[in-house]
Amino acid sequence: MTDRYSEDEVVTTVTRLTRRQLVRFVESELVRPERGDGVYIFRRVDIARLELLCDLSHDLELDDTALEIVISLIDQLHAARQDLATIARAIDKLPPELHSSVMMAMKQ
Repeated sequence: MTDRYSEDEVVTTVTRLTRRQLVRFVESELVRPERGDGVYIFRRVDIARLELLCDLSHDLELDDTALEIVISLIDQLHAARQDLATIARAIDKLPPELHSSVMMAMKQ
């Protein structure tokens, strides 16, 4: 599987996606592909996001405003999970007695 996709490959890969929807999703910045030589270059993460957008818009019949809200919330949740993982790694690197103190404080 490739790491980069053209617009044509995206529309072929994401079977429920029309070119019109793709343009709309890019223009509204729900998907932010790279730009190279005047064309969009999509990554695997963009493909996954487009699949999700199709699921939300088709299956749940969300309009563009609702899509923007839901995707924003998903992005915030993803960022919070990354922050939490960073904090957990930092706690794991603490000296044993400080690590224990932090873990005890978190249980309260």
